[in-house]
Amino acid sequence: MLKTLAAAATALFLSSATLAYAQSPSDRLSEADWNAITDLRIALVKGALQLTPEQAQYWPAIEDAIRNRAKNRQARLAQAAETVGRASNESTMDALRNRDPVDFLHRRAAALAQRSADLNKLADAWQPLYKTLSPEQKQRMAGLAIFVIRELRNAAEERRMQSAY
Repeated sequence: MLKTLAAAATALFLSSATLAYAQSPSDRLSEADWNAITDLRIALVKGALQLTPEQAQYWPAIEDAIRNRAKNRQARLAQAAETVGRASNESTMDALRNRDPVDFLHRRAAALAQRSADLNKLADAWQPLYKTLSPEQKQRMAGLAIFVIRELRNAAEERRMQSAY
């Protein structure tokens, strides 16, 4: 079971990470694609946990927090793509002359604050369910989390290597 989940998670996260960071605007994921990836991620986690009927009552809050976090991430990426798109119309020298580091810091702080708020909401949603998980469910959740983090780190490293060339 765990090997099947690991294989599914690998396929899901490698494909979504690669597609999400495509360079040309035409290669970016559509809203429907983002929603499909979010649905798959939710189904993967829920399937791995194999919730009991008592535990299932806590799931809607978690799913809402996951979807909200994904929606906000999509909005941040769209905003970043728009900013990069505007800057790509300028020469390198003009872009350097016209940049506003204070504005950049404000935008970055706002994005980090949003990510922090979303993560806190997700943690708050998970807390009641996590208390009810069996040791086996906690083990599956931890294994999936470790696997996903490793895959995301590898995908980020791959993107860095591709952008270096």
